[in-house]
Amino acid sequence: MHEQPTDRLRTAVIGVGYLGKFHAQKLAEIPGSELVAVVDVDEGARESLASDLGVDAVGDYRKLIGAVDAVSVVVPTPAHFEIAEAFLDSGTHVLVEKPITETVEQATRLIDTASRRGTVLQVGHLERFNPAVRALKPLLDNPRFVESVRIAPYQERGTDVDVVLDLMIHDIDLVQYIAGSPIERLEAVGAAVITDKPDVANARIRFESGCIANVTASRTSLKVERKIRIFQHSCYFSADLHQKAVAVYRKGESTIGALKLPIAIEQLECDDGDALRLEIESFLQAIRDGTPALVSGEDGRQALETAIDIIAQVQTWTASH
Repeated sequence: MHEQPTDRLRTAVIGVGYLGKFHAQKLAEIPGSELVAVVDVDEGARESLASDLGVDAVGDYRKLIGAVDAVSVVVPTPAHFEIAEAFLDSGTHVLVEKPITETVEQATRLIDTASRRGTVLQVGHLERFNPAVRALKPLLDNPRFVESVRIAPYQERGTDVDVVLDLMIHDIDLVQYIAGSPIERLEAVGAAVITDKPDVANARIRFESGCIANVTASRTSLKVERKIRIFQHSCYFSADLHQKAVAVYRKGESTIGALKLPIAIEQLECDDGDALRLEIESFLQAIRDGTPALVSGEDGRQALETAIDIIAQVQTWTASH
């Protein structure tokens, strides 16, 4: 087991593009974290952020192996495996952005390395820390149907992969977390609209528990929408993950204008939490307590495996239509 300092954990961020900058800012702010360096192959990006935060700017991540206690790996997915494995194998704890790796085999190797070295491996499925999801989770009781929609305008960032790995993987992890059951089978369709990869996709997932999830993602919209609806015995939940709001619908009575409904509607209180800060704090707490990460390497592997199955089905469907 990698020994921890008694005061603050020495931390670093590998990759300071759009999301990596936010990781660095949080690690510089959070008590218990001493951000010592940011790493990027882009000299201008690393020097600028390092200057802003008062930390070292490093061009090669290997220079930090053995010099820090924990890292956030926020580089493009093809580099996740090599960098995360190098740090895990050296006894450094790793928070790696989603998807965990490019292949299931690589994910398994990271999980095995973390287990062998006694290091924490957490995967950046950020929606687990969304205040709306945190408010919902304790109320779930054997959900029967889940419907999620995630749509966004087209952006160049993220289009090195299809919409399944770009956007849908957030909801793949969420519905698996909500269902709490292995997948029995799935069907998926999709289409390339703007890029040469699928930009819109839909998957219907049946879990062994009998729960069914219908998951839609698109990066061709003119607006941002991230919503999930969960139906279970006697009630259903409607959550807006973008606005961080949850409504609960149960049998009862309510009035909307002149319309009387046999449904009681309750708005849940959602805290105004910062999901990324909560994610990083959870990672650091797992290191200090020696407890499993809330979003484990196994969770990341499961989401990746499902995403790969969906992509294969989308490709098969596209080729035949």
